[in-house]
Amino acid sequence: MKKQFILTVLAALFALSASTQRTLAQKVIRSGEIWPDDQGVHINAHGGGIMKYGDTYYWFGEHKSEHTSDALVGVMCYSSKDLVNWKNHGVALSVTDEHGHDIERGCILERPKVIYNPVTKKFCMWFHLELKGQGYSAARYGVAVADRPEGPYKFLYSSRANAGTWPVEGSPMNFDEYLKRDFGTGQMARDMTLYVDDDGKAYHIFSSEENFTLHIAELTGDYLHHTGRYTRMAPGGQNEAPAIFKHDGTYWMITSGCTGWAPNEARMFSAPSIWGPWTQHPNPCRGPLAEKTFNGQSTFILPVNGHYIFMADIWRPNHPIDARYIWLPIDFEDGKPVVYWRDEWNVFK
Repeated sequence: MKKQFILTVLAALFALSASTQRTLAQKVIRSGEIWPDDQGVHINAHGGGIMKYGDTYYWFGEHKSEHTSDALVGVMCYSSKDLVNWKNHGVALSVTDEHGHDIERGCILERPKVIYNPVTKKFCMWFHLELKGQGYSAARYGVAVADRPEGPYKFLYSSRANAGTWPVEGSPMNFDEYLKRDFGTGQMARDMTLYVDDDGKAYHIFSSEENFTLHIAELTGDYLHHTGRYTRMAPGGQNEAPAIFKHDGTYWMITSGCTGWAPNEARMFSAPSIWGPWTQHPNPCRGPLAEKTFNGQSTFILPVNGHYIFMADIWRPNHPIDARYIWLPIDFEDGKPVVYWRDEWNVFK
């Protein structure tokens, strides 16, 4: 009996240990690897962003197909309580087969971001949109809205930005030719992100002026339109893929250069105000392939309980659906953000 009792206890301890190991493994993030959802399928949410609503995180991103990055499905939505295990909610915003529609199947729909408006109680989605068959010449943003975080989202409209409005900097005499060229029709709006500040004001940040200059544009109270107030950041610097966060009163933004699908060295900027002035700093990445942002490109920075997660995509243009994700914690050295490569790390509590 005593021997049997010991064996039973040992078996229970072994089972508990195995269970504990599985639990710990489930809290580990491994960048660059296949990341299965609750159905065991690699998460298909590229160029994405995260919104926290209640105690749940929602991950929105581009659905990629086997052989094309054109939008054949739309924007996907996944949810998680722990940032590691994700439930697939399917298509949040679907493209349409209606000929000539702004989001007709086969258009280019990139970098979707969603923010919640506590006044209207609506979930607001913005994304970079290129019209079907026009390459990257349309350079528009699109807006959609939903009553629930997972959707379905209703497409509202697409447009270029801030037509007939000069930025807050002042006289147009000193502005670049592209800004003046597009004054009447609206400024180009490509790679983008959204940011909601501590005071509840929201901003649309995007590559403009043929990707030479980033624009930071204030949104209306319902988060569905521009107010017409905007500023130019790093004029002529050729930045895209903006990802922004705020730490101890300072705004930080990580971007990339403009080299298409090929990775390049990350750039970093800081400012005391969302309106600037913005100061450039050296590449924040550290470790193998830091000079190429670990073979990735920034897409979002997620605040988590006083910490921050740098999110990027490892693009695979020849097999888009197999594109991978980089999620790494942001550290601070001498008051500045740094991103160290880690093969794996335990997600923040």
